[in-house]
Amino acid sequence: MDLVYRPERYPFLTEDLPGVGGEIRVEPQDFQVEEVPAYLPKGEGEHLYLLLEKEGRTTREVLEFLRDEVGVPEKEIGVAGLKDKRAQTRQWFSIPRKYEDALCLLENLQGVRLLAADLHTNKLRTGHLKGNRFRVLIRRPKGGVAEAEAVLRRLAEKGVPNYYGPQRFGLGGLNPVRGYKLVKEGRGRGSPWLKRFLIGSLQSLLFNDWVALRMALGLYDRVVPGDWAKKHATGGEFLVEDPSEAERALRLEISATGPLFGKKYPEAQGEARAIEDEVLARYGLKREEFRARRGARRPIRVPLAEWKVEEGPEGLWLSFFLPKGSYATSLLREVMKKEVDAPEGEEGES
Repeated sequence: MDLVYRPERYPFLTEDLPGVGGEIRVEPQDFQVEEVPAYLPKGEGEHLYLLLEKEGRTTREVLEFLRDEVGVPEKEIGVAGLKDKRAQTRQWFSIPRKYEDALCLLENLQGVRLLAADLHTNKLRTGHLKGNRFRVLIRRPKGGVAEAEAVLRRLAEKGVPNYYGPQRFGLGGLNPVRGYKLVKEGRGRGSPWLKRFLIGSLQSLLFNDWVALRMALGLYDRVVPGDWAKKHATGGEFLVEDPSEAERALRLEISATGPLFGKKYPEAQGEARAIEDEVLARYGLKREEFRARRGARRPIRVPLAEWKVEEGPEGLWLSFFLPKGSYATSLLREVMKKEVDAPEGEEGES
C-alpha cells in the first residue's frame, strides 16, 4: 500500500505523442498567470478591489502585509485563489473601503505593483473567478512548435486530465500518509486547519488514482450509468441514467466526476460506484471514514481554451486558459513528457 504521491503513477493522456522536454520557471517571468475574475467591480460599494501584479511573492505574503502593515483584519481580506511564488502573477484582492488611504504603503512591498482599484458591493471570496490565463516559457526544449501543438490539439479535443498537482501533496509527497493516519485514528497533532489540509491531501491522492483507473478502463472521455456528470458550459451536475449521455461526453459537453469523499458529497451508483470502491479497497478505506470532511465531486477533465504556441529566442512560449481549480502542471507534463516540479510557495490552482 503506497500512499506517497508519485506522479509517475499517473499516465499521460497523450502517451503516444512525443514531448518537447525542456525546463520551466528558470526565471519568475517565465511563468505568467493572469486571474480571470467571475465579475468586475461595479464602481460602488464598501469593498475596494485591488488588482495586484506580484513577482516572487506568495498570495499569503501579500495578505500578511495587508494585515500587518496596512492594518486590515485578516478575516476582512478577500482573495479568489492562490497563486505561485516563482511566477509573475496578476490577481485580485479585496479590502474594506475605509482602508483606502493606507494603500500607499503597498509601495513598500517589494515585488508587488498596484495595477487597478475599484469599488464593489461584496467581499471577494474563494472561487469567485472563471479561471486563469497562463503564458509559460519552456527553455531548452528538445522538440518544437509542431510537437507541442500536436499535444495541445489532443488536449483541446479530449480535455486536460484534472489531476491534482504536486503542490497538493507536500514535501516528498508525504501528506497523504499523514492524512491516512488521521482518517484511521481520528486524532493527531496539529491545528484543525492542518488536519483538514492533510485529509484533503489523501482525498486528492484517491481522486488521482480514480482518474488513472478510468483511463485504464477506457472511460476517460465516457460516462456510464451511475456517474455524476458535470456540464462544462453551466457547471451543473446530474446523475447519469440514460446511456445516450455518452455521446455528449465524447463531444466534451459533459464529463464524469470523481469523488472527494466526505459526509455530503453526491454518491455514485452502479458501475460508476464500483470503480470508486476499487480505489478505496486499495488502501483499506471506507466512505464513512471521511465523515470529518464535507466532500465534493471533481471533473475528470477540464476544457482547454485559447491555446497557442510560439517559438522565440528563449524557447517555446505556451499560452492557454484553464478553468478554476485546475493545475497548469497537468497540462505542462503532457506537453513536456516529464514531471513538473512543485513551485515554491503555494498551490498553482486557481
